[in-house]
Amino acid sequence: MTATVEGVFGLSQADREAALLPALTELTEHHRAHCEAYDRILASMDVPREFDSIERLPWLPVRMFKHHVLKSVPDDEVFKVLTSSGTTGAEVSRIYLDREAAADQPRYLGRTLRAVLGDQRLPMLMVDTIGIIKNRRSFSARGAGVLGMANFGRKHVYALDENDKPDVEAIKGFLAAHGDQPFLIFGFTFMVWQYLYEVAREHKLDLSNGILIHSGGWKKLIDRAVDNAEFRRRFAADTGLTRIHNYYGMVEQLGTVFVEGPSGNSLYCPDFADVVIRDPETWAEQPVGVPGVIEVVSTVPRSYPGHVLLTEDLGVVHGVDDGDWPGKRFSVLGRLPRAEARGCSDTFSGGAA
Repeated sequence: MTATVEGVFGLSQADREAALLPALTELTEHHRAHCEAYDRILASMDVPREFDSIERLPWLPVRMFKHHVLKSVPDDEVFKVLTSSGTTGAEVSRIYLDREAAADQPRYLGRTLRAVLGDQRLPMLMVDTIGIIKNRRSFSARGAGVLGMANFGRKHVYALDENDKPDVEAIKGFLAAHGDQPFLIFGFTFMVWQYLYEVAREHKLDLSNGILIHSGGWKKLIDRAVDNAEFRRRFAADTGLTRIHNYYGMVEQLGTVFVEGPSGNSLYCPDFADVVIRDPETWAEQPVGVPGVIEVVSTVPRSYPGHVLLTEDLGVVHGVDDGDWPGKRFSVLGRLPRAEARGCSDTFSGGAA
């Protein structure tokens, strides 16, 4: 059994754990039965068959999807293989989907994002170049993200020309046509800042009816002394844009995204997912306010054992059932140092402790 997509951000933490634990336990058994490599991993660690908390479920480091074929469907039922982004020559994760899984992922993603976007498909300004989806030879995770998010809008206009330069006239034309009513904006965080905020500030553009969805690392912006709070403050002050939602997700658990609430500064788990923050030395769950390694759990992955994953990101839970929506609210603090990330894979036994 898996969680229904009807639930989005409604469950308290206690109700969430009560619903997720049996579903995730069933998924663990499903993947044990259908993925030989996963079964070998768990058998070598003497992982039990029953668990008294989500924290006790065995996790896989996301890095394992770069080095091992991990799938819970026969070869002849593989419909699509997704790959993570990576620099030239770098290893990429490979995620195997059958037809059912390929249909489930956009369904769960859509249900989650409609909680903040609404049910109507609004005019959409894409802070990217149309070339990112035209040139299939260089099709990347960025291109896949743009293409996937385009499904939530209509009358798309791209804010960059095919030379990756801001197309100021295109942005002005979009706002002239649609700016007096609600509209969507999508882009990766640094590009939104460089190619939309800076252009809008310079040309005094009004983005007050916009709803911005953005994602991506903050490193380049932190180097410019722009954190999440400053990002939101400057957009509001200089462009009128206040409806801003960052999100966190990964190809290894595609279909599951953790979305920033209306007041900002915290990400929230949809009802079919959760996070555990782990001590990088003992792998025990960290208390509220103490940073650690982010583990993400979701009932969506059924064609491959991606339901309990230890990421290579650091995060912290700020509170439980005390924010915009129920459940844990958390932040992503950045990537683990490379050596520590490798260590997670080497010490998989922590997942069964």
